[in-house]
Amino acid sequence: MGQSLRTNLTLNPRLLLRNDAMKRILTALLLVPATIYTVLFAPWAVFLAVVAVVALFCFREYATITGAFAPLGFVAGMLILVAPPAETTLILFLTALAALCLPLAAGSLEKATAQAGALMLGVVYIFGAWKTAILLHDGTAGRYWLLFALVVNWFGDTGAYYVGRKFGRRKLAPAVSPGKTWEGAAASLVAAMIFGLIYLPLAIKGTPLWQAAGISLLANIAGQVGDLAESAIKRSAGVKDSGTLLPGHGGVLDRVDSSLFTLPVLYTVVSLLGR
Repeated sequence: MGQSLRTNLTLNPRLLLRNDAMKRILTALLLVPATIYTVLFAPWAVFLAVVAVVALFCFREYATITGAFAPLGFVAGMLILVAPPAETTLILFLTALAALCLPLAAGSLEKATAQAGALMLGVVYIFGAWKTAILLHDGTAGRYWLLFALVVNWFGDTGAYYVGRKFGRRKLAPAVSPGKTWEGAAASLVAAMIFGLIYLPLAIKGTPLWQAAGISLLANIAGQVGDLAESAIKRSAGVKDSGTLLPGHGGVLDRVDSSLFTLPVLYTVVSLLGR
């Protein structure tokens, strides 16, 4: 019975797509309430622990793809997450010095130098983004801004996934992500803006509609660029997904790649607006 089902899924692409969509939905049904609880209601220590665990999974998958020296990245990343913002630059500087020492003990200088560069890029890319999540969470109305940053791209991804599959014709970035289309990108933008226009005025009082629209636009564009950036990293390493932890989504990094770009952009916007 099980072998027959696997054979049918392999031979019938429509059944395979339906099965993949069901996995995506079931995974989302678990992730969405867990995210809402963690961001809005969990004690600060629990929130920090969840962010740290997610960041570690992200960096582990990134290091597996790029060959970056993971142990040093883990240590530097955890220090960045818990350190006061003023100390973050010093931690990055010391991490860069340590990364420059790695080729001295390596057999291949060319490979080690590339891995050291990947290490620094990954620390900034992943732990830097999650640091802005913590800073957002601790600001005025921050929990609601953070929830917006995490969820807005889930709406965008859903719109892109279903509209792109059905109506997608023109490739967005075929060399990086052959499955993405301009039609899917437009659907992602529309879905994100609809969510933002509803959510932001309700969750964060005093947010005018024009501001909600602009913030949603920037958040979605940043998220789509982040998605493509992670696809480029995977494409350069010849892998399809960053991992297999989340059924229907791939790895943790696959699920939050958009958020890793949206978080620092939104934090910057919120800071400039004094919100």
